[in-house]
Amino acid sequence: MDTATLVPILVAGAAALAILFIAIGVAGSSSADPVQARLTQLGTMQAKNLEELELQAPFLERTLRPLAGRLSATTTRFTSSSFTAQTEKNLALAGNPGGLRVADWMGIKAISAIVFAILFFLLFTFALNTGIVLGVALGAVGVVVGYIAPEFWLSRRRRARQHAIVMQLPDALDLLTISVRAGLGFDAALGKVVEKMEGPLVDEFRRALAEVRVGKARRDALRDIIPRTEVPALTNFIGAIIQAEQLGVAISKVLQVQSEQLRIERRQRAEEMAAKAPIKMLFPLVGCIFPSLFIVILGPAIILIIKNLAGPGGPGG
Repeated sequence: MDTATLVPILVAGAAALAILFIAIGVAGSSSADPVQARLTQLGTMQAKNLEELELQAPFLERTLRPLAGRLSATTTRFTSSSFTAQTEKNLALAGNPGGLRVADWMGIKAISAIVFAILFFLLFTFALNTGIVLGVALGAVGVVVGYIAPEFWLSRRRRARQHAIVMQLPDALDLLTISVRAGLGFDAALGKVVEKMEGPLVDEFRRALAEVRVGKARRDALRDIIPRTEVPALTNFIGAIIQAEQLGVAISKVLQVQSEQLRIERRQRAEEMAAKAPIKMLFPLVGCIFPSLFIVILGPAIILIIKNLAGPGGPGG
């Protein structure tokens, strides 16, 4: 077979193979109907009843939350509306840890009271042998201690959150100032802060932005941050932003002034902590280091004095 006859055959074969590969590729890449794929997925899924769905929840969620709800309904009857409002405020200041609501918190306090009462009764009645009557009385004391104990944890959580906000505010304000001076609007700059940073302050800004997106006025969304934090520096910053918006002052100038003020306050706070350091170091020095030094320095002298007293001229001579 000569070259003139072979070339058309090779070209035809290559064209046939190319068409075959194209057909196979198109058939393999063709996606199924989305509705049909979803129906197929639902058909292959195993049916799960309500009991199976409940068993998928965590153990504490399935056991403690229902118990806390029942105890909360009983405890709420003996609490006033002002106490409930104060509890809701404290939970908000603590950042609503674990998504706790007032009803959940009251249930936790009731569970803690029961646990402390049982522990006090068993400890004093059987371990210390104080008797049944005194054990019951101390169990009643355990009820009070257990009911109050969660408040100490909540108060500590609130102070830690407020301290974190104070420490994070200068950095967040610097990033906000840079973003505004770079040409972004205040909402876009706030979104940049939310995107680049993490923490309780950023969570509050994220919530304010979400409220603005659903139609709430920006000044109202920012003003609502104040009762949820109660941080004076943040309160002053939000007040300055709202006032600048009302008066038509440039936001960049306000942010620059606030940033400088926060830097001054941070430096003053560092100087205050440095001034308190010697006083705080005094207690461990007096209580731990000085007794050890006295033992090391005066110990040999005391031993020599005792040996001299116990010598020939001493009482035992």
